[in-house]
Amino acid sequence: MITLVILVTLTAIAVPSYQSHIQKAKQSQAIKEIAQISMTIERFHSLNNTYPANLAALGGEAPGNDPWGHAYGYLAIDVSPPPTNGEIRKDKNLNPLNSDYDLYSMGPDGETQKQLTAAKGRDDIVRAGNGGFIGLASEH
Repeated sequence: MITLVILVTLTAIAVPSYQSHIQKAKQSQAIKEIAQISMTIERFHSLNNTYPANLAALGGEAPGNDPWGHAYGYLAIDVSPPPTNGEIRKDKNLNPLNSDYDLYSMGPDGETQKQLTAAKGRDDIVRAGNGGFIGLASEH
C-alpha cells in the first residue's frame, strides 16, 4: 500500500512536468518554423518584388502545419490593395504587429483573435516587429 501511495505521488509530480516540457518543445519548434517560413517569404519577396498571396504560393518550401496540427496563419499586408485594418493582428495598444506581413501559429488551442491580449490569442506563436520578435504572444 505504501509503495502504491509513493508511486501515485511521483506520477502526480512527473506528469505535469513532462507535459510542460512537451509544450515548450512544441513552442520552440513553432518559433523555428516561423523563422524558416519568414526567410522563405523574404526570398519570394526579393525575387518577385511582392509578398505571396498565401503560403501555398511558396510551394513545398513551407511546412504545412504547426506542431499542434493547425495550419500556419499568414496575411500579406504590404501589397496592393492592402487588407482592411480589421484583418491585421494588433498588440495591446491596438497597433499593427507588422507592416509587411503577419505570420503566426494559433498555438495549442487552435484558436486566435486579432488582438494579442485577447484570451484566445495569448497562446499564439507570433512574428512581430517585421521579424524582430518571434515568440509567444503573451510575451510580446
